[in-house]
Amino acid sequence: MNSETSARDPLLIAEAWHAAGRSVAIATVIETWGSAPRPVGSHLVIDGEGNFEGSVSGGCVEGAVITEALDVIESGKAKMLEFGVADETAWRVGLSCGGRIRVHVERLG
Repeated sequence: MNSETSARDPLLIAEAWHAAGRSVAIATVIETWGSAPRPVGSHLVIDGEGNFEGSVSGGCVEGAVITEALDVIESGKAKMLEFGVADETAWRVGLSCGGRIRVHVERLG
């Protein structure tokens, strides 16, 4: 794997981090409704130190996903997260545009 490829593909980054012995979680956008900043299939990879690559939304949503991913790394239990305007925190997490997203977070390995 060359460094240019790994810099673009979060899944290759996750594979390299895992191979290097780092604890890794992968967050994947699995469903969107309305206006959503990233399409289904977008990935964010997070290691146990809070380093991350990729994107599932942007802004505060990614901060919330990173926090949840650290819990997933610790517990080993996958989580399903949903963010959107129906949620009372929509403005706070940056989805005031009218969309909703569902993100699956799981530990690698």
